[in-house]
Formats: sequence, structure tokens, C-alpha cells
Amino acid sequence: MIRILIGLIAAVVVAAAGLLGFNLYVQHRMTSGIGAAFAQVRAAGGKASHGKVTVDMLARTVTVVDIVGESAAQPPARLRIASLTATGVRQPDRARISADSIELTDIELATEVTDKVPAKVTYKVPRFTVKDYSGPSNPAQLPASESLLDIYRFALQQFTGIAASSVTIPSVTGTINGGAATPDGGEFAYSGIRLQDIRDGKVASTKADGFTFTVNTPQAGKREKLTGNLSNLVAHDFDAAAAGTVLDPERSNDDSYHRIYRQVSAGPYVLATDQGMRAQIDSITVDDIAVRPSKLQLAAILALMPQPGAGPPTQAQAREIMEKMAGVYEGIRIGNAELRGHTMRTPQGPFKLAAIRANLENGRGQLALEGLDVETPKGPFRFDRLALNSFDIPQLMRFAARANAEPRPTPDEIFGLFRVFEGVEVKGAATPFRDTNKLINIDTISLGWGQFVGPVPSKAHLLAKLNVPIDATDPAMQPFVAAGIDRAAIDIDLGAGWTEQSGAFVLAPASLEIGNLLKASARIALANVPRAVFSTDPVQAASLAGQIEAGAIELSLRDSGCVDLAVAQYARAQNVSREAARGAIIDQIKAFGQTIAANPDATAAVDAVIRFVESPGQTLIIKLTPRGKVPGLQLVQLLKTDPLIALAQFHVEA
Repeated sequence: MIRILIGLIAAVVVAAAGLLGFNLYVQHRMTSGIGAAFAQVRAAGGKASHGKVTVDMLARTVTVVDIVGESAAQPPARLRIASLTATGVRQPDRARISADSIELTDIELATEVTDKVPAKVTYKVPRFTVKDYSGPSNPAQLPASESLLDIYRFALQQFTGIAASSVTIPSVTGTINGGAATPDGGEFAYSGIRLQDIRDGKVASTKADGFTFTVNTPQAGKREKLTGNLSNLVAHDFDAAAAGTVLDPERSNDDSYHRIYRQVSAGPYVLATDQGMRAQIDSITVDDIAVRPSKLQLAAILALMPQPGAGPPTQAQAREIMEKMAGVYEGIRIGNAELRGHTMRTPQGPFKLAAIRANLENGRGQLALEGLDVETPKGPFRFDRLALNSFDIPQLMRFAARANAEPRPTPDEIFGLFRVFEGVEVKGAATPFRDTNKLINIDTISLGWGQFVGPVPSKAHLLAKLNVPIDATDPAMQPFVAAGIDRAAIDIDLGAGWTEQSGAFVLAPASLEIGNLLKASARIALANVPRAVFSTDPVQAASLAGQIEAGAIELSLRDSGCVDLAVAQYARAQNVSREAARGAIIDQIKAFGQTIAANPDATAAVDAVIRFVESPGQTLIIKLTPRGKVPGLQLVQLLKTDPLIALAQFHVEA
């Protein structure tokens, strides 16, 4: 609305500046000049009129009262201005005109949105002041088109040619009557609006002390009153030329980013209902907001939107709309966005979130939630940080558009979900443990994947550190309960990756540590793994699996108390002493060794296991090296039918 008003101001000031240089016919010529400027609006099909024109030659002041305008579009937009006063009007050169001050009073703008449920919106502005205005002496011809986008593009183009030291709007009030979302209407208001240093289509800063609204919305058959209050809205370095690129069809192939705002900030922002819900965000900051015209042509997007009175879109139309909306995210860049201090009061209890952080470029970005604290029916749930790495919003939207369509999504499309985000991280979390008053404490869970072969990732890594309660009611946990262990610290580090050059697939690191009990680790290698095995076609993957060969295997187990725990459990079960229990376990291991005595390597491994059980705190290391080529599928089959023959395929070190 501000830019449209400035365009109207320019028309009046141009007429005034061109005539104030004459000493004769001023009143008559002034009226004629302003009338000619208004004739442009009428020529475009709209309506425009004004009342008395007053000129003060000594003060170089022009006043026009009772300005009325109406657009040609249906339903029309109507504009009324009680008075417009331009002071210090002059023409420094033939191309430019200036005014020390331009003030409009009692502005009223009424618009109507025609949808399934029409809505009327009215704005009222008691005072609108422009200081140190400068603009072109010849106002541009208004566009013949009634398209809203054409009008916006025209306004932005004209805005690039004007300058002003400031624009001040002490207050704006408005009402909404009707509409699907607000059938009972609502009210809104802005206060303390100030624009500083307008030049070359740029605005150094735009500030508003506050924005408030009240609406009545239907909720579950009832009317609910919703109020909002946003304070301290500030925008730095707006660029009208950059904003206009997404409205210009000639820029549809422009694949570069154009920054619209350097920074936008606001807060606090408070929402409340008369049903007791209250939410607050302490501060909002968004840096480096830019658009890419090739991906964000608004005309093409709006052309897909259902027209008033039209039925719901077909499945094909809905997919096309979703595809265009996905492109919107590819056309926006956000350097950094932060929402801090989010709190909510609900009937279920309080909700707190310290911060939301995000960025976006080419549709992909990082999303992190920090400092969540919320009550659930089973107890408190909280975390210090939850992050999605390389989150691809367009990819998710495109999959959603095809998910319920015919034909059904292909395996490639389903596996494409791995590209929606390439990792998740949780830090400092606590969640209720079953139906107890105990918590699972999570220090870190980090899961990531990548190195895609088509849509299938060929590399992944899981890191987890957590502390979990021991369930005393679980029979499998009784050895821990008997040993007086009520919690277990668990560390998991599991990685796997494929190297195309060598054809090797390695499971490493692969470690599990249970505090005060054990640490187990493994390294398992596969050789001759073809690229095509990473296929979404299970038949193709299975047909190539026969080429895979087993590689070296290394297993390590460090005792930190697990042997003593097993001995104690055996002693309780057999009702013998711990010494007798340990001896019995060793005897069983020796008996097994007799069955594989023909394999010297296996015998050495059995001896190593006996030493591991005999003396607490030992580390058991077993290495298996293939004696030749060992087909992977054949090894799996041997492990099922004859494990000793499978073991014989390897040289064993212990």
C-alpha cells in the first residue's frame, strides 16, 4: 500500500512542480495539471476524482482535498484521501521534481477478495508523511493490464526512481469482514511505521513498533477468539529491483540469486485465545533473504491456483501445483533464520523451545531445534538439540505429491526419500522409560548417510551414547538386577562404506560398549562388491551378490565385568560357588575345543577364550583371514549348515 500511495503522490507533485514556476494562471493551471494526472487512472478504466486545489506560492505549497480513486478490476478497490499537502515543491532540473514534505491525511483503502467465501478488507491511515521527496518529472503511463502482478511490477519499477529521507505512518487500523478463515471478521493495527533513506529502489530500514490483530475463528463447531501482538518489526536494506525480478517474465531464465532484504527481525510475538492457549516467541531474526527468478516466477505459480467458484483440483492439477510450490523453495535463499524463546501454555502443560535455527539455498538447508522441554502423559521429554542435516523440502513435497497418485511411486522414488535429509542428530535428550518414573538419557545420537549410487546411499554412520534404566520386571535383565546394576551406559559407533575404486565394502568402525561390563568391536570387509549391487531392484541386486567375496574379519572383546557377571549368574542358576561356576564354564569350552581339534587355528582360538574367562579384565582378539577366494553367499550358507567348515575357510589368529 505504501508504494502505491507514493505513486499517487508522484502524480500530484509532478503537476505541482511543473506549474509553480509560473506567476500567472496558477490556480487554473494547477487544477488542470492535477486533473490530467488523474485522467491516467480513468483512461485505464478506473475512477479518480478530487476536490478543491489550493496553492500557496510563497510557501510553495499545494493542497488537494477529497481525493477518490477506484480500480477497474472487479470487485474494485476503493481509495479515499481527505487531503494531500505538498510543501516546498520545486523542480531542480527538467528530469526531477522535489518536495520538502508531503502529507496525506485520513486515508481509507477498501478491497474485496472474492473466493468461495468473499472477504472485505479495509485499511485506515490517519496520517502519512514523506520527507525530502524526489522523483521523475514525467510520471510513467499506468499499465493497461488489471493483473495484480503487473500492477506490483509497475509499482516496484516506479519505486526505483524516487528518493525520500523518510516515510512516517503513526498508525494503521484495519478490519476484515467475512472470509473462509474468519467468517466472523477481525481487526488489525500497525503502529509507529517508519521508512528511512529511500533511494534507487532501496530502503535502508523499515520499522514498525507493533502489529496487533484479533480474529474470531471456527474451532470444532465453536467460535474462538484469537489475538496476536508482534513488536519491534525491523527490516534492513530492502531492494525493490531484486523483488521485481520474480515478476518480470524476461527474467524467467535468470538463475542467479537477488537479495531482497539483508535482515528482518521482530519480537516478541504473542498469540493467545480466549480458551486459555498462549504462545510466545521472544525474537525472530532472518538474514540474507534472496530470490532466484528462474525458480520463482509468480505468474506461473498463480496461474495454477483454482479460480473462484471452481471445484477442487484434479489429481494431475494437484501434482502440478505441488511441483510448482516445490520450485518456490528452490527459488528462495535464507542465509540464517532464528526463532528464540518459544513458549506455549496448553491444557496438557507448558511447552518450551529455546530456539529454531534454519537456512535454505536451492531448496536444501539445515534445520535445528534447541532446548525443548515438554510434559507428556508419561513424564517429561526434553532435548538440547535436534537437527536435520541437508533437509530437502522440494524433494519431500514432490514425493508427497506422487505418494497417493497412480501409478504408485517406483522403488527409485521411494529410495529417493534418503535424499530428503542426509542425517539426523540428537543431543542432551531425556525421554520417559516405559510406564516408570525413570528416564532414558541420551547424550548423543547421530545418524548420517551419503555417497549415493543412484538413489541408494553407499555410506552410513551411527554414533550413539545413552544411559538406560534396567527393567527389573524383564526376566532377561535379572543378571543385572542381581548384580545391583539399575542403569546401563551404552556407547555405539557403527559405520559402513563402499569404495568404488577397490570394490571393497567395510563395516568399520563397529563397536559397542556397555559401561562397567564390556567393549566389543569388529571390522568386517567384503571384496569385489560391484556398483550395480546398490540397486533398488532386488532381483538385480541378488543376481550380482554372487560376485561378492568375504574379506578379513577382526573381532575384539574387552572385559570390564561381563565375565564375572556371567559367572555369578551361572553360580546362582546351578546353586554352586563362583569358583565352581567358573571352572564349569571353562570345562564346557574345553569340551567344545575337542570337537574342533582337527583345526589347529580353531584350537588356538579356543585357548584364547579359556584365558579370557580364567582371568577377569582380559581382552580377547580374534582375526580371520580368508585362505583364498571365499564367495559371500557360499559362506552364509555354510554358517547355516556347517559352521566348522565355514570357519575352516579362514586362517584364525588369537
